[in-house]
Parts: sequence; structure tokens; C-alpha cells
Amino acid sequence: MSANHLKEPLFKYIKNDLPAGVVVFLVALPLCLGISMASGAPLFAGLISGIIGGIVVGALSGSPLGVSGPAAGLAVIVLDAIADIGSFEVFLVSVMLAGVLQLILGFVRGGFIAYYFPSSVIHGMLAGIGILIFLKQIPHAFGDDRASVGDFEFLQSDNENTFSEILSMYQYASPGVMIITGISLFILLIWEAGFMKKFAFTKLVPPQLLVVLFGILLCLVFQGNETFDITGKLEDHLVSIPVTDSFDSFIGNFTLPNFAGFGNKQVWITAIIIAIVASLETLLCVEASDKQDPEKRMTPTNRELKAQGVGNILSGLIGGIPITQVIVRSSANMQAGGRSKLSAIFHGLLLLICVVSIPNILNLIPKAALAAILLVVGYKLAKPSTFRKMYRQGMNQFIPFIVTIIGMILTDLLIGVTLGLGVAIITILYNNFKTPYHLTKDKEGERERVHIYFPTDVTFLNKASVIKLFNDAKDGSILEIDCTDMQYIHHDITELIRDFRFNARARNIEFRLLGRKLKKLTADAPKS
Repeated sequence: MSANHLKEPLFKYIKNDLPAGVVVFLVALPLCLGISMASGAPLFAGLISGIIGGIVVGALSGSPLGVSGPAAGLAVIVLDAIADIGSFEVFLVSVMLAGVLQLILGFVRGGFIAYYFPSSVIHGMLAGIGILIFLKQIPHAFGDDRASVGDFEFLQSDNENTFSEILSMYQYASPGVMIITGISLFILLIWEAGFMKKFAFTKLVPPQLLVVLFGILLCLVFQGNETFDITGKLEDHLVSIPVTDSFDSFIGNFTLPNFAGFGNKQVWITAIIIAIVASLETLLCVEASDKQDPEKRMTPTNRELKAQGVGNILSGLIGGIPITQVIVRSSANMQAGGRSKLSAIFHGLLLLICVVSIPNILNLIPKAALAAILLVVGYKLAKPSTFRKMYRQGMNQFIPFIVTIIGMILTDLLIGVTLGLGVAIITILYNNFKTPYHLTKDKEGERERVHIYFPTDVTFLNKASVIKLFNDAKDGSILEIDCTDMQYIHHDITELIRDFRFNARARNIEFRLLGRKLKKLTADAPKS
């Protein structure tokens, strides 16, 4: 992997990036609004974050496929923080300070943390996100829009959870919504069919854009029909962004921070929490985005933290909520054929242009059409083939993978990843306990001879297995430790060998050491 893509011209893949940017825009628009709502912030705050995440962070970032914006994982933190601080304007100071902390983290090279996440956990995170997206969009696909589009928590704002929402959605089902969902899914799936790829127009027109246009058309056709109408009292079935009728009213949607918050202890505590969580979520998404990249390019993580820091400083300054790199949008970007960061920048420009110029048209987009797009994105992230592939790699990979998925579905992204990481570490410890050396047994005269070959490095993680080895040695046997190829041995292991060498005589065990380095390290011990 390399970072040579950073030197490529911005418009090199413009034919791929512009259609991908349209798709990401369509996915990001309702998510920005939904996450704002779930965060207890003004709706326009989410749009500000989406625009900055696309244009500013996209331009500064070195991630070829990553897309930034408001994150569902921070929604609960933001909601609680605004309540604790007591003012959205004061909370914005926390967002700015969090950005400063991320900048500092980037300059001190804190991005190295990303390299310590096992691939099994990253694959689990991607699959978990896919399953979550799929499950969360099922109610919207049928017309149950009680929960916000951006609500990815297990316990939802409408007092339901991920599964109970699905079980009760039939009470809110809408024939008009289901028709739009069905047609949308048909368009998305047929566009992937082999015979359709023979037609040139399928490469020029993103199917997601066609889905949205058909959704708007059906919304207008259904108006006034008692059975199929999804407008009027059921306006929650449509995207809803603030409509401005003049430049002054548009500017009025921006909120300036109350800088008196610098003296508020809670503001600083919130800033630290946001900086840590946003940075971890960004680094996780960077790792996941790079794994999805067909060209296997590598994102410079320190540069990413700096870009996120600048984005959050600006977001807090003009009334936005915290920004991170977001795997939902990044995955949609990759699947839509995005090749460089131009697609992320273009999606931010589209958000800005459309929010300013055509908010009334955007407010005709049915959530069902967007739900259909996300259902396909979710399925592609969690294909059955992914589970089969991880299973074939063995339980050491499969168990952390599954634990990460379950943890994410039942809690949230960071807790799920933490659980998966914990299981992966336990697996490593168990493997070191089980097979840290090569052991053979034979006979030397009437006595059993056990030959133990130590690998190149013997660390403290091998301590438990070495203790077990010495405890299991038979009285009267020959125990031979071969360290001829060993380069490093931890002090705890040499101490164990010294102690055993001293006590072997009492058990009538002949103890032999092969290898000059180990003999030198244990030379001060009494000989058996």
C-alpha cells in the first residue's frame, strides 16, 4: 500500500467522481438532517456539518474514498452535552475546542492508533454497519418514520429498539410508501444486471439519482389520492430541510458560538470527550475505507486528524455539530464508483447549492426512495459471502468479527469495536499460551527426552505456557531448551528458566540449554 495517490491531479477521475458525488449527496442529505434531530440541534446545523465535511475536510484530507459529516455515533453525546451545558451557542465552543485538540493530536502523530485495529474487527465493523443500515431502513421502507433517519442507536428516540420497531411497523405501513420502495429497489437491482450494463446510459446515469427522480414523480402523482398520498398530514414521509426565501433568512440559519463558554468547565470536558470519540471513530472509518478501496491506497492518518480538526473548528464557529469521517457515506461513495476525494468535495458543493437554491424540490424526496438506496448499501456491506470468508479464515478471525457485529447492533459503533478488540486480544493471549514453541518427545536410553525449540522472540505473553511446560515435566526426564535461533527473550522468561534450572535437580530432571545467549543470561544460576 502507498500514499502516492496524494500526488494525483484532483480531476483525474472526474468521470467517476461526479456521479459518485451525486449518490453520496443523496445519502448524506437525510442523514445530516436525521443526525441533527437525534442530537437535539437545529436541523440546519447538520447541513452545515455536511457541507464543511464535504468541501473543507474533503479538500484537506488524504483519504481517497472517505466522506466526512455529522456522525450518528456522536448524536447521544451531543444531545446530553447540549442539555448539560444549557445552550447550543455555548456548546459550539466545545466543538471548536475539540477541533483544536484534534489538530494537536495530528501534529503529535497520534494517528498511529489506527494501525493497531485487527482486520477481523474492521471487517466486523463494516458488516455491522451494513446490518444496522439494513435493519434501520426497513421501517422507513414500509412507511414507519417515527424514528429519525439518522437514529442508529439500539434504543431509539421513539422508545422502540432496532427490532421492536420492525415488529410494530405494520401499524404505520403506507401503500404509497411501499410502492415507491418497491420501484426504487427494482431500479437499483436491475441496474446491476448483466444485460443492463451493455447499454451506455447505465454508465452515465447513477441509478440512485433515477430512484430519487421517480420518487419525486410518484409523490406528485399520488397527491390527493386518499390511499396512496404520502404528503399532507403524513409529511414525515418526506425529506424536510429549512426553506429560506431570501439571503438574509438563509444567513439567519447560522449560529455563532457564545465565547463566554471558555470559562465553563463542562465545555472543556465535553470538548475532550468529543475529540477522543470523533478521532477514534474517524481512525476506524479510515481503516475501513482503505480496506474497501479496490486500489488498496493508504490514508495518512495524521493528516486526516488535522483535516478533521480544521473542519470541527469551522463547524463550531458557524453553527454546525461535530464532524467525523462516516462509514455509511464512505461506503456509498466506494460502491457508486468514486475514485478520489473529488467525489467527497463535490457532494459538499451539491449540499450547499441545493440547500440554497432548491429546498422546496428537495422536500419532495420521499424517505422511502432513500431507504431503498441504503438497503442496497447495507446489503453490500454485509453480504453472506463476507461471513463465509471470515469463517474459512478460522475461529481466531471469525469470533472477534462476530462479537464486533453483535456489539454494534446491540449498542453502538465504538462499544462494538471495543468488544471485538477485547476478544481479539484474548485470542492472541490464548494462542501464545497454547503454541509459543515447538515441542518434540523421544527416548534417550530409558529416559524420556523433551526437546523444546523457542522461536525468534519469546515475550512475557509466553510466560503462562512456559510455567505450564515446567510444571508438566516428568520427574526423572530430560528437558532440553533450544534457543539457537532466538533473538529476544523477556526477563520474566529467563527468571523462570533460572528458577527451574535450580530446582530441576530435586526432581531428578536433567536440564539442558542449547544456545549461547540463553546460557549467558542464566549463567549466574546454580547448575543442576
